[in-house]
Amino acid sequence: MVRNTGFAPSFTGNGPLWAVAAGVAGALGLVCFYTALASGTMGVVAPISSLGALVPVFLGLLTGEHPSTLAWVGMAVAVAGAAMASGPELTGAVPPRPVVLAAVAAACFGTALYCLDRGARYALVETLWGMRATSVALFLIAGLLARSVGGTRGRDLPALAVIGLADVTANGLFAFASSRGMVSVASVLGSLYPVATLFWARVLLGERLRHVQTVGVLLTLVGVVAIAL
Repeated sequence: MVRNTGFAPSFTGNGPLWAVAAGVAGALGLVCFYTALASGTMGVVAPISSLGALVPVFLGLLTGEHPSTLAWVGMAVAVAGAAMASGPELTGAVPPRPVVLAAVAAACFGTALYCLDRGARYALVETLWGMRATSVALFLIAGLLARSVGGTRGRDLPALAVIGLADVTANGLFAFASSRGMVSVASVLGSLYPVATLFWARVLLGERLRHVQTVGVLLTLVGVVAIAL
């Protein structure tokens, strides 16, 4: 495989297939993730879904990546910190359905990240377009079959546009980083989104961190430093 070092179109070979696979896996992951949230709690669903980073780590090892010992320690600490930062609920009965759906979502998200990385090695921008076009087409087909827009209203469109732009930007940054480094390391760093969620919940909603979340944030920062070193 010839690695694409710029933004010039070179979307040939298996490039389009990786983009389509990323779109399918990402769309399925979102459906499972939000269904799990609707039937469970964020404290259980979020940390499980964030473990999807382990999929690219495993696949990266199979394709010849060899992170250093310090990077391994950093990845382990960062993943544990992200799970703790989500505020996992360790008490009370947890129904099996949201747990299973969250696990499926994690597998789908991890697969989508790996496929995105593979496609970006052919052409980054084209892979992002292909991934997004695939997921949008799938949701349009689902909407037509269900004859529903899922309760979306006109005034929701600006917020949805901002969310979509943020999602595409995040995917693009991940693809750029992973295709020029190790997908195993980039996927772990990309799975630390619970920390950003906590930050915005604190700034915008005034939510206070539980002790386990504070420890999780600190562990995440330690893991990131170890990976960077």
